[in-house]
Amino acid sequence: MALGNQGTVAAILADFETAAISEKLKAALRFLAKLVGSPAELTAADIEPLRAAGLSREEIEDAIQVCGVFSIINRLADSFGWHVGREATFVQSAHFLLKRGYDL
Repeated sequence: MALGNQGTVAAILADFETAAISEKLKAALRFLAKLVGSPAELTAADIEPLRAAGLSREEIEDAIQVCGVFSIINRLADSFGWHVGREATFVQSAHFLLKRGYDL
């Protein structure tokens, strides 16, 4: 979706609430921000805005799983001092993920 659209990516990173993205994606990002920022405060009620925005159970589970994997990778990268690769590598990975998904 955002691959090749740096303007959208920049807008989301600056403030996803004002970015030109779907309400469905905004609802998911709100939930994930709480999941990462204050997980102890999450309750079953936090899923309701996702359902109201039209996210399916599978989409919610996918978002949580992707968030969890990225959180682990980020913590490992910080701990071990891993360095970010070339942009071409990210583009190649993005194409792979768009084609195959995040199936583990």
